[in-house]
Amino acid sequence: MHDKHIASAFDRDLEAIQAQIMKMGGLVENAILEAAISLETRDEERAEAVRVADKAIDALEETINEEAARVIALRAPAAIDLRVVLSVIKVSANLERIGDYAKNLAKRTGVLSQMEPVNGSAGALRRMAKEVEGMLKDALDAYVARDAELAQDVIDRDIQVDQMYNALFREFLTFMMEDPSNITACMHLHFIAKNIERMGDHVTSIAEQVVYLVTGAIPDEARAKGDKTSLPS
Repeated sequence: MHDKHIASAFDRDLEAIQAQIMKMGGLVENAILEAAISLETRDEERAEAVRVADKAIDALEETINEEAARVIALRAPAAIDLRVVLSVIKVSANLERIGDYAKNLAKRTGVLSQMEPVNGSAGALRRMAKEVEGMLKDALDAYVARDAELAQDVIDRDIQVDQMYNALFREFLTFMMEDPSNITACMHLHFIAKNIERMGDHVTSIAEQVVYLVTGAIPDEARAKGDKTSLPS
């Protein structure tokens, strides 16, 4: 009876923490979309709202870490349950990093609004960000449902983000070679594209946590990366 009581208390604690993860995930999804829209529309107020909202994402990560540590200390979970608690910490850390990248995108809005638009690049960046946001939504759904198949699909889709990044990178290089006056804008745009590509990597890490939770095996970390560029971000 005592063990059941402990187990149910652990389950309740875990449910509460996972609810916080989903809240954090929703804030991060919104940050990605809002940052991408602010870049495309050159909306500095919207960008500022993304930067302010990042504080709530950071605060949630702290809360989740504290709660996870408390659960480990109080409940002394068995190995398989400990794996679940540790995954919460890893997922929240990845979400926090994605939030940081969204904030970085928003920070570029003011700079880009002072420059001439570069051939539809803002729309392309928004599409790339939308793809990452869709992957994140699916990764979080997979996490809650413990759906390894959906998580693997997210991992596979990261190659599309890499391909979008590579196409933009080549485009920016071409613009810079054609006209040196494009260099400053293209360097900023490249930084933004690289940030979005990195977001995709962190979403993939969340999906890999799901596969690990369900199967006990970490997906092949030597997966082919589609990023073939060498320009520093």
